[in-house]
Amino acid sequence: MSTSAPPPDTGTAKDGQVERSTGDLARAAMSGWLGTALEFMDFQLYSLAAGLVFGQLFFAGESPALAVVSAMATYAVGYLARPVGAWYFGRLGDRVGRTKVLFLTIALMGGATTLIGALPTVHSIGILAPILLAVLRLVQGFGAGAEISGAGVMLAEYAPAKRRGIVASLVALGTNCGTLGASAIWGVLVAVLSEEQLLAWGWRIPFLGSAVILLFAVWIRFRLKESPVFEESSHVNDGVALTADEIRAKAERENDTPMLEALEQKKWRALVPAFLLRFGQAGNSGILQTYMVSFITVTLAMSASVGTSVVMVSSLCAFVTVPIVGALGDKFGRRRMYQVMSVISLILIVPTMMAIAGAEVPKVFLGYIVMHNVSVMALASLENLTLPELFGSRHRYAATGVVREVAAMIATGIGPVVVAAWVAAATGSWVPIAIMLGIFTACPLIGTFLMPEVAGRDLRDPRNAV
Repeated sequence: MSTSAPPPDTGTAKDGQVERSTGDLARAAMSGWLGTALEFMDFQLYSLAAGLVFGQLFFAGESPALAVVSAMATYAVGYLARPVGAWYFGRLGDRVGRTKVLFLTIALMGGATTLIGALPTVHSIGILAPILLAVLRLVQGFGAGAEISGAGVMLAEYAPAKRRGIVASLVALGTNCGTLGASAIWGVLVAVLSEEQLLAWGWRIPFLGSAVILLFAVWIRFRLKESPVFEESSHVNDGVALTADEIRAKAERENDTPMLEALEQKKWRALVPAFLLRFGQAGNSGILQTYMVSFITVTLAMSASVGTSVVMVSSLCAFVTVPIVGALGDKFGRRRMYQVMSVISLILIVPTMMAIAGAEVPKVFLGYIVMHNVSVMALASLENLTLPELFGSRHRYAATGVVREVAAMIATGIGPVVVAAWVAAATGSWVPIAIMLGIFTACPLIGTFLMPEVAGRDLRDPRNAV
């Protein structure tokens, strides 16, 4: 059952509203965009380095094939730390505010990336080199786990209610900027430098160079004011959240019905639809953005340039898709737009996969771009705002972060994506991929029937939306 947002005089908000200027909103938007771009740039830089050079630099004692596997395994280590970081920093952000935590997460995440560029290799310090690399990946993942969720929460709580969708969509655009930036940097290095130069010193440039973006992002966040929603919430006093006992005593003393209801509310009822929304989008992303390049290159035996080029072109197209879907979410509601985009995606799975499987370059581009933008980027645009809107002000940061990371880990880990990839590789058929895309796409559609419309909801409300 949904709960309506309480009017300001119920005790859900303080008497005076916190004023934020257009400049404050612009800084919050820039902060969210930069942080997300840096997060995805960090992980893409490592992913490409793992495939290109890290096997020789940090795992040189192993066979070439095993060295690449070891480098990719170290890549996966970062993802193990993400849910832990989401839980730790999310709870901290709900207690002391969003800005302090977002300052810490970006410093940890970006600092670890920069230090990777300064690491000695296995040729200098032996076994200690891969150990240090794994440690930095853990630190990177620990900070990144709460970065994109925190950016989404911050923008949702900063933006005007009727413009939240288009403002929060900037977080999704940051993912594209980071991925494209990292790919472009490595593309230039590979084209300009010889293999000897790349292995000697060239590989350090992207990691050390990321410090420029880090410093700019830290400067922006240092000047960022706290979320007005956090400061106005009735459970916050002088910028720090009250304990559960203090909140209950205050709510009973002031007859704060919404807060008393929030204390008794069943938390899982909001977690289920949130998990389904995130699980579906993350699964589609894992299939299309991670596995599909291998399917095009290996199974369809097309040029490697086709797979990488189609991802880059589709990511560029998403700069149009994401803000449009965000704006439509403001106009027609998150729930309805989720339903529309999910149904369109379900209808298009078979024709787009048939187009890709035809192994003709124009059809591959058309099929991939359409499916990627509809089933991944459009849902990402809606997700970055819908998840924060589903949760109440008391636990919004932690709930959003944990749901995002756990659902993504399950969807893109050793489960469904790997199974689909293995069956597709063994049979040479696109059907297993289409089936998994259908299952993933159905999840957000099912999730919408377990939640109310959340667009325009008063985010100071301590209760979950369901």
